[in-house]
Amino acid sequence: MTESSAEAAPVPTHGDGSRPELCQKGRFVADSGDPSQTPEISPSTQETPEAAPSEGSSVPVTGSLSENNSSYDASAITVLEGLEAVRKRPGMYIGSTGERGLHHLVQEVVDNGVDEAMAGHADTIDVTILEDGGVRVVDNGRGIPVDIVPGQGKPAVEVVLTVLHAGGKFGGGGYSVSGGLHGVGVSVVNALSQRLSVEIRRDGHRWTQDYKLGAATAELERHEETDETGTSVTFWADGDIFETTEYSFDTLSRRFQEMAFLNKGLTISLTDERPDHVDDEGKPFSVTYHYEGGISDFVTYLNARKGDVIHPTVIDFEAEDKARTISVEVAMQWNTAYSEGVYSFANTIHTHEGGTHEEGFRAALTGLINRYAREKKLLREKDENLTGEDIREGLTAIISVKLGEPQFEGQTKTKLGNTEAKTFVQKVVHEHLNDWLDRNPVEAADIIRKSITAATARVAARKVRDLTRRKGLLETASLPGKLSDCQSKDPSECEIFIVEGDSAGGSAKQGRDPRSRRSCRSAARSSTWRRPGSTRSSRTPRCRR
Repeated sequence: MTESSAEAAPVPTHGDGSRPELCQKGRFVADSGDPSQTPEISPSTQETPEAAPSEGSSVPVTGSLSENNSSYDASAITVLEGLEAVRKRPGMYIGSTGERGLHHLVQEVVDNGVDEAMAGHADTIDVTILEDGGVRVVDNGRGIPVDIVPGQGKPAVEVVLTVLHAGGKFGGGGYSVSGGLHGVGVSVVNALSQRLSVEIRRDGHRWTQDYKLGAATAELERHEETDETGTSVTFWADGDIFETTEYSFDTLSRRFQEMAFLNKGLTISLTDERPDHVDDEGKPFSVTYHYEGGISDFVTYLNARKGDVIHPTVIDFEAEDKARTISVEVAMQWNTAYSEGVYSFANTIHTHEGGTHEEGFRAALTGLINRYAREKKLLREKDENLTGEDIREGLTAIISVKLGEPQFEGQTKTKLGNTEAKTFVQKVVHEHLNDWLDRNPVEAADIIRKSITAATARVAARKVRDLTRRKGLLETASLPGKLSDCQSKDPSECEIFIVEGDSAGGSAKQGRDPRSRRSCRSAARSSTWRRPGSTRSSRTPRCRR
């Protein structure tokens, strides 16, 4: 509503023609409807009297509400162009501007190299933390395309780095499976960097281009000839946006080790060239990860720090549905520890909050173990089913799914939402794990006994909690109905009478000395009591009919 329209708006009236009063903020206040009654106005809000408007005339609405309305029109609408939105609201794209968001920049660039590896075009990724605080990521994939994008009039590499939602992962044939979905990963890195340099080895030449605050500072340049292929991205995070620009070597190395586990045969190295990050020999910190066993090696690595294992071999299997472009790999092993460690991944991205693939795994595991235990008489008919927590106690498991069209919650991709992933994983786990249990009955029995022990401990713990709660009743002012307390607080002069049934309890309660004698009704026939410090004992009286 504009100011002119607000001035022309008529004031609402009652049915008798009277008008409701206006408060200072411009809102209508309730009145009795009687024109003769005038609402009281406090001195702090009383204004200078003015001539009353004639009936049918309009009253200009004054105050902050009118002022706010008049200032909000089409000129207040802002359109953020290009990468400006990323710099304005970075948390929407990388989760936060703290340490987590800073490391997310590195992961976004590395994920592009991993996508090349999943497509079968790369096997090596080198990451370097530079001496001046920058990060360089080099892969030996196909290299970002450098030819002109139709309709854009710019090289593909410039479009990828400066335009949101631009990339080769929207079903155009570039990638069948990838971690990148939205086409914003590397362009967000560019937007949140003070400067960025890209070097591409492709089409028989080396190509370079530089950027500053998300915008290209020069045209794409072609250099000497080369037979190599790959991409090198070097960037310096913007200190005006991030709370810190200090990278953690341990945080990055853990993530890269996960990636190496999840991609058989992929080699990922991390080197820290910062002067204050050296080992005992004065050499820069450096690690290299390469695992031929994939997630089976991952489970072995995790269980090495959790004590003895229940069964010596790692249970691992995989399946693929090419028609629906979905595949799953599962590796699992139980150990003697009491905590579970189930980790799920989708397109090599760690889904910290789980998702449908993890739900399918948990459902299949719980149902299958209970059914197998009853078939093999390891659980009796009167026994309750084992819960999911009982079965997963001491379990270390990795679930890795790869989908053509994954549905994550947000750009940070912490939870998977594909409904087909649950049914597919549940079916695969049920079939392959059931086959493993049948072929390994001794190990299967050990696993189930471990779960039964966990269930027994859970029930015992619940009984202890219940007993503690009941015990707490004795510490309150109101005691249970069957116990009548005495007045004295000195244990040396207090006695307790335990009698059978309600009738005897009533007689004992009435005939006792309330200062020093407690009475308690019990199902026992009789009980012997003894005064503290005395050698005399006596039978409790029984109430006879």
